[in-house]
Amino acid sequence: MKITRIETIPIRVPLKPQFAIRSGRGGAHTVSPFLLVKVHTDEGIVGIGEASCTPRWSGEDQVTGTHLIHTYLEPFLIGENPVAVEVVAHKFRLAFAGNYFTKAAVEMALWDIAGKAAGKPVYQLLGGKVREFVPTKWSVSGVEPEKAAEIARWAAGKGFEAMKVKVGIDPDGDVARVRAVREAIGPKVKLGVDANGGWTPEAAVKTIERLCAFGIYFAEQPVPPEDVAVLADVRRRIRVPVIADESVYTLQDAMTLARVGAADAFSIYVGKAGGIGPARKIAEFAESVGLKCTVGSNLELGVGSAAMVHLAMATRGIAAEEYPCDIIGPFYYEADIVREPLPITPGRARPNDQPGLGVQLDEEKVVRYRV
Repeated sequence: MKITRIETIPIRVPLKPQFAIRSGRGGAHTVSPFLLVKVHTDEGIVGIGEASCTPRWSGEDQVTGTHLIHTYLEPFLIGENPVAVEVVAHKFRLAFAGNYFTKAAVEMALWDIAGKAAGKPVYQLLGGKVREFVPTKWSVSGVEPEKAAEIARWAAGKGFEAMKVKVGIDPDGDVARVRAVREAIGPKVKLGVDANGGWTPEAAVKTIERLCAFGIYFAEQPVPPEDVAVLADVRRRIRVPVIADESVYTLQDAMTLARVGAADAFSIYVGKAGGIGPARKIAEFAESVGLKCTVGSNLELGVGSAAMVHLAMATRGIAAEEYPCDIIGPFYYEADIVREPLPITPGRARPNDQPGLGVQLDEEKVVRYRV
């Protein structure tokens, strides 16, 4: 089998208004831009992938992704055997630096082709299931306390047994929001906080200490990602585990964080790592040095979510039972772009057992959201 061409399709999908995200990174997330990728082959098998294109998060967008794929990556891949995913993906680093979400979209399309060619779901290609489902948690936006409590109450009522609250916006407001959420959901629901790097080091230490009164069990990315020594210092001064998110994109990032003692767990993404394979290598490294991993989210649609579920289903280094994953993107949108929704229910995510990623594009919806 040979790759013949790569097709890119930019789309924008609105979030449900009640689930618009406000976080420590500033601004509100009300609509999501994506770049869909189709890798075509000479045997008629087409693999699909999805890149989250949020420049404030990744520095990538639909224009850069399209340009880089067609100008630099596609010429490297034409004529290659897509089933040899590791061999082909190695060429990504020769095409251009960084731009991990763009690379991830193409890499997940290769896994989709490999699974379809073998007649197996991707998690089987990765070695098989290590769990029957992936535990997930809900994310409560950084809105006013009453609204946050309403969202949390809804999520608990739907069956979520774990959630996190967006903080890092204003210490007093953060405390009020977490207090309101805890009062709304009661003592049994696991509760963490995610600052998205929004606090200063001193604000992080002082605010997390105040939040411990509400039974939080982790603090995600309390300070900006640039200085891992600062993150390590904050971790030493607080009494809840630290999850590194924006600080860890690559395996090298994970190794540095482990070396300086900056995190108890890593939040890994298929997109942020550059693909299923690179994300899995981070999880395997973490397991080897006694650290944990969870799967974070950029509010992926059905294709990206499918890749995340397959990764988590087959990777023991992802400690989803201890740190439930954020595979919840499809809940947030007015509509998805796949024909058949993934079996993602409140608190549990499963893959479709069809070959490849197990999802097919709904071409009518792709046309509706195309830009």
